[in-house]
Amino acid sequence: MAKQIDIMRQPRMKILETLQAFSLDQLNTIPAGFNNNILWNLGHMVAAQQGVCYKRAGLPVHVSDSFFNAYKPDSKPEGYIGQEQFDEIKSLLENTLVQLEQDYQAGIFTNYPAWTTRYGVQIASIEDAIAFLPFHEGLHIGYIMGMRKLV
Repeated sequence: MAKQIDIMRQPRMKILETLQAFSLDQLNTIPAGFNNNILWNLGHMVAAQQGVCYKRAGLPVHVSDSFFNAYKPDSKPEGYIGQEQFDEIKSLLENTLVQLEQDYQAGIFTNYPAWTTRYGVQIASIEDAIAFLPFHEGLHIGYIMGMRKLV
């Protein structure tokens, strides 16, 4: 599983590097035709990983309830995301993957129920969940790459 987690880590760090040249105002801008912004997509990657891996397994997430609720599926930006919250997102993009790897190695995902994603992918284990995440994150990095040309 370390390889799949690294497949998520590298693009997460690369997109953060790419976004260094953007202001908070740009990162908060919701481009025409979109219902969210670059910062929401970054936060959503964290919240979705927490939901897919931990909530689905009946385990507590490693983010606050307010963070999870702000970025969970079907949410949208509810206000301006300041520097402190952006710093939290950046930290969580790395730290949640470190925690996931530790928790996987510790074998805590013993009660993982089968379910089907909105994309029709059947997930029956934590291994399936971790294998699915790079696809999901790739979608959101694609949105970010498109949005950065519009902000």
